[in-house]
Amino acid sequence: MAEQIAEDPARSARHAQGADFAPDNSSTPDGRAGAANREAFDRIGLRPGRQGGPGTKGPTGATGTRGAREAGPPVTAVKILDRSWSAPLVVGPLDAPARSGGELAVVRAAAAAGLPAVVSAFAERSFAELASAADVPPWLRTYAFQDRRTARHLVGRAEDAGFGALLLALGDRDGIRARRVAAPADLGAPGPFDDVRTLLRPRADWSEPTWLRAATALPLLIAGIRCAADARRALDTGADGIVVTDLDALPEITASVAGRCPVLLSGGVRHGADILAALASGADAAFAGRPVLDGLRAGGRAGVTEALDGLVRELGEAMAFTGTATVTDLGPHVIRTGPRPAGVAPAPAARPLRRAELHACLSDPVLDTMTFLNEITTRYPEAISFAPGRPYDGFFDSEQIFTHLRRYLDHLQEQGSSAQQVRTAMYQYGPTAGQIREIIADSLRADENIDVPAESIVVTVGAQEAMLLVLRALMTGPDDVLLVSSPCYVGITGAARLLDVTVTPVEEREDGVSCADLEAAIRAEWARGRRPRAFYVVPDHSNPSGTTMGARTRAELLELAARHGILVLEDSPYRLVSPGRPLPTLKSLDRAHTVVHLGSFSKTVFPGARVGFVVADQPVLLDGTDHARRAGPAAGTGRTAGTGRTGLLADELARIKSMVTVNTSSLSQAAVAGALLAAEGRVSELNTAAAAYYGDAMRATLRELDRRLPAERRAALGVRWNEPTGGFFLTVRVPFRADDAALIRSAQDFGVIWTPMTYFSPGGGGLHGIRLSTSYLTPAQITEGTARLARFIEARSTAAPDTTTGGAAP
Repeated sequence: MAEQIAEDPARSARHAQGADFAPDNSSTPDGRAGAANREAFDRIGLRPGRQGGPGTKGPTGATGTRGAREAGPPVTAVKILDRSWSAPLVVGPLDAPARSGGELAVVRAAAAAGLPAVVSAFAERSFAELASAADVPPWLRTYAFQDRRTARHLVGRAEDAGFGALLLALGDRDGIRARRVAAPADLGAPGPFDDVRTLLRPRADWSEPTWLRAATALPLLIAGIRCAADARRALDTGADGIVVTDLDALPEITASVAGRCPVLLSGGVRHGADILAALASGADAAFAGRPVLDGLRAGGRAGVTEALDGLVRELGEAMAFTGTATVTDLGPHVIRTGPRPAGVAPAPAARPLRRAELHACLSDPVLDTMTFLNEITTRYPEAISFAPGRPYDGFFDSEQIFTHLRRYLDHLQEQGSSAQQVRTAMYQYGPTAGQIREIIADSLRADENIDVPAESIVVTVGAQEAMLLVLRALMTGPDDVLLVSSPCYVGITGAARLLDVTVTPVEEREDGVSCADLEAAIRAEWARGRRPRAFYVVPDHSNPSGTTMGARTRAELLELAARHGILVLEDSPYRLVSPGRPLPTLKSLDRAHTVVHLGSFSKTVFPGARVGFVVADQPVLLDGTDHARRAGPAAGTGRTAGTGRTGLLADELARIKSMVTVNTSSLSQAAVAGALLAAEGRVSELNTAAAAYYGDAMRATLRELDRRLPAERRAALGVRWNEPTGGFFLTVRVPFRADDAALIRSAQDFGVIWTPMTYFSPGGGGLHGIRLSTSYLTPAQITEGTARLARFIEARSTAAPDTTTGGAAP
């Protein structure tokens, strides 16, 4: 989760076009130094080898255990300039626009990783603030100022703040001088400059490090070193370290230094194997700018942490591949340079994938919601959690599984299956569309009045796979759109994101979705030149809002769908675990084959089976080529339609499934089938006790909320909630931002966990909503949990606005 950074409004405005963070590779822009070094890195391969070996680099500025050691993971730790780091890596230097507050995020992430970060003299924050945020002292990136009193002032402030070193780049500074930047925070000059020509000299020559060396006791590193002569001259000026910008020149420069100071490489580092190559070529450490910038832009401090963790992990993998125990064991013997021999694959650790090279959905927050909730639950184990939307554990008995399996085995034998056929049914893959379709069809007729042939059913790995299969089959191009009732279950929006399907939310009203709103959304999509293909809805006790669609709306929805030629994806897993007689399913009312019914046994039998199903009896017209190619069951079920033949949408879903999961677990299907057979298909009777328990839990939660926050008090606070008659969920509206930061505060300070409604709002919104799940808790937990929740809501509703949660809202 990206770090929330409180901003000083005046400072933010001053730095709106100011110098935050972007790679700056010493005296040459990243585009030149980085590109040249990247080409050089690409010519370097890693040699698998033994630990240690001839040619091991001698001690320069880095120290570590030399030679062989006991087997174990490689040690990346080093000591440079008398300070220990977790890896031979310096974060930066970075000094151009990226995002406000970025430098503080980078400094904190680097310190948490045990690494120094290089801060620009044109820092948005004061040096004292930046240094106090880091356990590892940052370095100051300074320049050749027109007035050396400016440089002396800034260096003095850095020294007083506890910075660890200074970095000065030789050469032209046209790049930084051409930028529109803000004056350094520690200089005290107000407002942005059109450029910094009034502050910096055009070029930093050799007089600058000589003067600077005399002006400070901080270690001084000189960047922009291109050859051995530059390195020797840097030592003569009193430099404590040098930064080389040319990987190809690194071995010669290192030899000329002969261990008198640390040698660092800047430019082109993107992977952990690049760091290893730099060290094997003679460097003691390397700078990482671009990966850090990419991480910062993608996710703030968390993104920087991920980038640094990845670099260090990749370095360890590359060391393990080369058989290297410590970084000081690295030498030329672990690398090879030049064109890679034909037919030789790259070293496994040499070019690992990065997140930016993977599908864009992996950066979508919707894919992280459950992970974040699990992290919060793990971090605060004593908190009472209203987050899990799962069945109550008290209804499960381990022996039941064996009873279910035995009942199904008996059924097979009663149907005339031989012992060999029974073994095959249990141990082999089984039909892709499922081997218990007849049993499911019988159950649907008995319990839901859904009368469909068994061949219209596909048994899936939970309802989640059913969603994926249906979307893959229906969505044929970038103009196809999925409409969803919003707030919406994250499973369908996540599946759509995986498949690059456009999702258009239709916002629910207080009593659920409105057909007028849906029709307006359909017409708007057609007006945009896009094709609405389907509408996803949970008609009964929906997740997350808990609303139930009325009988009139159900009839209107079916008529609307038929009129506009769209399908309705009906997902209703909470019907048969709710008290009372439910309204008819949309599928049972469907006479025009407009409803695709998504089913699951996770709530009604047990979630560990991971068995769901989809009823897809929509006719699919097949041309002659299709029919001939599919000689078999799919073609055989076809019906004449004009001059062509029709199959079923279920047949098409099964074809997709054959390329995804092949089939649903035969053992899981057997366990679910046994439970259905024992109840003669009536899942509602199987769940009589469970439905009563969940109904009691919902009523208890509503009763306790009303007791803790009576009507007059919640009206004063601006708090309200709905009152579902079943299902697992209800929604609480609050006057403050119920975001991740508020959730953390709730878990940490009040010991209660819930789910932000923002997770379920694909079009944005939900900022003031809390989802409560009542299914998983005992009565005692509900009593205590609602008390804690009420205290949290009271505290947050009456708190002054702050920059973490956005304060109170109307």
